[in-house]
Amino acid sequence: MPAMRRALACNHLLQALPSRDRRRMQDGCESVLLGYGEVVYVPGHPIEQVHFPTASFISLIMPVDDAACIEVGMVGREGMFGIPLALGVDVSPVRAVVQGAGPALRMEAARFRSELARSQPLRHAMGRYTFVHLNQLAQAAACTRFHVVEARLARWLLMTQDRAQEDTFHVTHEFLAFMLGVRRVGVTKAASALQRRGLIGYSRGDVTVLDRRGLKVASCSCYKADRDAHDRVLGPAVAR
Repeated sequence: MPAMRRALACNHLLQALPSRDRRRMQDGCESVLLGYGEVVYVPGHPIEQVHFPTASFISLIMPVDDAACIEVGMVGREGMFGIPLALGVDVSPVRAVVQGAGPALRMEAARFRSELARSQPLRHAMGRYTFVHLNQLAQAAACTRFHVVEARLARWLLMTQDRAQEDTFHVTHEFLAFMLGVRRVGVTKAASALQRRGLIGYSRGDVTVLDRRGLKVASCSCYKADRDAHDRVLGPAVAR
């Protein structure tokens, strides 16, 4: 994970802080380049660093048993990985894997705890972001239980496009099945249905969103619920 001289875009959680608190946080971070598929965190281990994506994004994956797991959340430039530290806990139940390669700001856990104790605006921002993140986790659980694969896939593609800030991004059917917690054949059928409707294109692991408005219609209500909760508490951050 090589260091970079500067991040190529901003992190909205940090950007919302007063200038003095923001500069102190940025001074305590190093700019790094996260690689696709890189494991940022393994469940049960101490959180040694927090990450503020700037033009990258991280999938949060919950192990179900020795053979199965499912994505329960996603972190891009709207937020950060390392929420448990803000709650006084130094471990997380999720596995954090880079789904979108790119730059991020990284801070050592001890420095983050020190800044959190020092800065009331940072504590306030983390409290609000934690609320939004918990809402995302709850929405993901409800979505998995009640919505069909095609609608869930449309939601996931919209969430990914928001954070990638591009119409085309790399993802395989195998990975989608892994993320959605379904068999590959289910993902293939759902992706083919979206492709036949002209909403997406798929070639050699690259997905292109062709009709974002149509994809929103195909998505379940959870996508809008997530965005509404974020915008209500934190303000628009990943608008397209």
